[in-house]
Amino acid sequence: MASIDESLALIKRGIDELIPEEELVAKLKEGRPLRIKAGFDPTAPDLHLGHTVLINKLRQFQDLGHEVIFLIGDFTGMIGDPSGKSATRPPLTSEQVAANAVTYKEQVFKILDPAKTRVAFNSEWMSKMSAADMIALAGQYTVARMLERDDFDKRYTGGQPIAIHEFLYPLIQGYDSVALKADVELGGTDQKFNLLMGRALQKNYGQKPQVILTVPILEGLDGVQKMSKSLGNYVGVNDAP
Repeated sequence: MASIDESLALIKRGIDELIPEEELVAKLKEGRPLRIKAGFDPTAPDLHLGHTVLINKLRQFQDLGHEVIFLIGDFTGMIGDPSGKSATRPPLTSEQVAANAVTYKEQVFKILDPAKTRVAFNSEWMSKMSAADMIALAGQYTVARMLERDDFDKRYTGGQPIAIHEFLYPLIQGYDSVALKADVELGGTDQKFNLLMGRALQKNYGQKPQVILTVPILEGLDGVQKMSKSLGNYVGVNDAP
């Protein structure tokens, strides 16, 4: 088994940020398999090369003996992640999301070890939430704090509409970490606000907060915007060479 220093060196290789490093060291010193979470919304049937930056990092955690939770956001996919968006995204139907999620397992196991991977769907807990539960979750954060997020701030100051349901997205992503008792969550650099939300909600629910790890984002085929399923500027994992 790798030493803590060796593990930390591998984990930090090629990442953008690790927040906070000292908490990850403390978790590693506990000598148990950590729960490593990463979420993927099935907004299109393909995983793409941008996703593999994150998935390869998950595989490194597996090789170090940790439990990877590959979370398919079938519930959040119906909202649409507003991160980095300048306009409200059209929500997908449950049928569209379910159809897109079918191919994810096959694609992700090109990199991840199936024996060391837990595949979860956030509808498992979110669909059981009552209206009162959702209101209680919404009460965990303020509008002022939401508007600190760069994309929300730009849209608000620029007079662009922000739908109320878009504020629910980071709250639900954060609650996923509560439901899964995540030790570490991975995401792209554009996900930092949402990842930090998980830390805040875990503290509110009496859990030890997760460590967050961000990885760089690949540019898409246009050479300008990030590689994205919704933008259609991506190379899919299953595409021919």
